[in-house]
Amino acid sequence: MVVFDKPHALSDVPFHYCPGCTHGIIHRLVAEVIDELGIEGRTIGIAPVGCSVMAYDYFNCDMIEAAHGRAPAVATGVKRSDPENIVFTYQGDGDLASIGMAETVHSAARNENITIIFINNAIYGMTGGQMAPTSLPGQVTQTSPYGRDVNLCGYPIKVCEMLSQLDGPEYIERVAVNNVKNIKNAKKAIKKAFENQVNGKGFSFVEVISSCPTNWGLTPEKALKWIDEKMIPYYPLGVYKDRSAQK
Repeated sequence: MVVFDKPHALSDVPFHYCPGCTHGIIHRLVAEVIDELGIEGRTIGIAPVGCSVMAYDYFNCDMIEAAHGRAPAVATGVKRSDPENIVFTYQGDGDLASIGMAETVHSAARNENITIIFINNAIYGMTGGQMAPTSLPGQVTQTSPYGRDVNLCGYPIKVCEMLSQLDGPEYIERVAVNNVKNIKNAKKAIKKAFENQVNGKGFSFVEVISSCPTNWGLTPEKALKWIDEKMIPYYPLGVYKDRSAQK
């Protein structure tokens, strides 16, 4: 009896991510959902610029590399060119919430029938740990060595809260992957986001609170605790919009 196995949608390639980074967990959850829904053959993923820039190596479905921040625009084109495709983007906070914010907002406003997986680790990971749009007030980064000063840099952007104010989106939820319970809830949210697209319901957005031990300057274990103690209080988990539940 097989107790544990690698999802078919996940390629047999070692991840390049730092030890303790939770990108690998999230990749597996996405791949498990693709397997369970039987959609690998018609799924197209859009890889961003950021730590997951090489996501095209890790999924067995077709993948497209997008210019920095433009993944939702690319996904819109792919989906509209062939609506039978199942199209998802996998983006970090620098890619989606900074240079790509316009593409994110307008694809949501149009209720494009795509799925966006948004990884929020409150820092620019790939480029060395600079302050991100989601960095917490007072958070020390390479470009805020004395902590993020909200009077100078403004407050972090709460993407789920912002997008939920739009009329267009079908489904918006924030989850985390720092313990078993949260990982199970994250899997349910990601599956619902893909199912919504399969059923033609429209724009689905799942924000995943993730860790960055290297740039946070923490051990992997302490980084998971930091999510509980710092990230989740500022970015509360939960469903921010679900039009199906409102009917």
